[in-house]
Amino acid sequence: MSEWIQNLPQPAQDYLEGRRLDEVECIISDLPGIARGKAVPASKFQRQAYFHLPDSIFFQTITGDWGEAADEDEGFIERDMILRPDYTTATAAPWTADWTLQIIHDAEDRHGNLIPYSPRNVLKRVVALYEAQGWKPVVAPEMEFYLIARNLDPAKKIEPMVGRSGRPAAARQAYSMTAVDEFGPVIDDIYDFAEAQGFEIDGITQEGGAGQLEINLRHGNPVKLADEVFYFKRLIREAALRHDCFATFMAKPIEDEPGSAMHIHHSVIDKETGRNLFVGPQGGETDAFFNFIGGLQTHLPSAIAVLAPYVNSYRRYVRDHAAPINLEWGRDNRTTGIRIPISGPDSRRVENRLAGMDCNPYLGIAASLACGYLGLMEERRPSKQFRGDAYEGEGDIPQVLGQALELFEGAKALHEVLGPEFARVYSIVKRTEYEEFLQVISPWEREHLLLNV
Repeated sequence: MSEWIQNLPQPAQDYLEGRRLDEVECIISDLPGIARGKAVPASKFQRQAYFHLPDSIFFQTITGDWGEAADEDEGFIERDMILRPDYTTATAAPWTADWTLQIIHDAEDRHGNLIPYSPRNVLKRVVALYEAQGWKPVVAPEMEFYLIARNLDPAKKIEPMVGRSGRPAAARQAYSMTAVDEFGPVIDDIYDFAEAQGFEIDGITQEGGAGQLEINLRHGNPVKLADEVFYFKRLIREAALRHDCFATFMAKPIEDEPGSAMHIHHSVIDKETGRNLFVGPQGGETDAFFNFIGGLQTHLPSAIAVLAPYVNSYRRYVRDHAAPINLEWGRDNRTTGIRIPISGPDSRRVENRLAGMDCNPYLGIAASLACGYLGLMEERRPSKQFRGDAYEGEGDIPQVLGQALELFEGAKALHEVLGPEFARVYSIVKRTEYEEFLQVISPWEREHLLLNV
């Protein structure tokens, strides 16, 4: 076994035990969270310290168009970035026909500076701000997604997959083990792929939508957990394809069904003492606990454009459809946008329920942590705890992407945490996407307006 392989994480070494590595996929996340990069023979990979990709991969919209986000002085010249492997992220690609590893890379410019609009670098920047205060942020993401029937026609409505029984998955079967069993072969492959990649799943449950599942991950380092969500999206898609169905992470893929969220649980540890910053000496709730909540309430409206990055994302925020419509906070209350789960003092945490599963995991976690960080630094106080059904209150979440982008573009404090250059590029790319969408005439418009107006 080559020396560099012997220094990889143990699951990657175990995967290659007694086998010859054929290929290495050198990957990086773009703004939507799509894996970009190159596949190279293993013999070549071990001889290279880095590889190149143009910085324009971060200027591309989800449709493949381009936002005019290049440096104004230089223009759109597609300058090469230097991508260096983070060997701690090396993991198997167990669905491939040969023996392949995936390795996430970090993006630098020619002078060794981190590319500020690379999503992984944005999250690293936010984590570094916490660490500069002597804090260690901890997160635990939850991933919701749908298993659906193969859909090759964009004009056709999305339908749930057909389960083992031969019947389409049914809605309103939340937490049903029978419903989970319907997807048994897909779930078995998800478990097998996750084990080969060294990922620990905390649990899989059936959610409220037809064919909707949720995977919970163990809490830990934000960058490591974002890497895992990034990997998991590909893993789940590959498992579904093996069984003639699709996995989708759209925020709202099926009308009249709940949307898919990426709930983010947060806590903050004092690096010197190892104490949860949200817990006082007698187990009570601290000022930091309330300041973090206050930061989420104050700054999340400006961050929604990152947590809900597409026009479809806003279809998820529907009253009484398992998604929040406001920024109230409450204890053990799933109708509020900010929830405090039941836990012992040492596990006290704050759950942000606003992020959609369609967001880039690096950017979604970074934006959520940024709001909490600003609350801690500004000593924000939250509103009074909400009691009862928060759906009965008024909504205070942007209704469309254009409105969310206006809030994001004016949020200078949030820009300073996430990085002003990231904020500039992100806004330009999302504006381009939004304008692309506005040029599309929908079936609804043709049905109701063509002959009636």
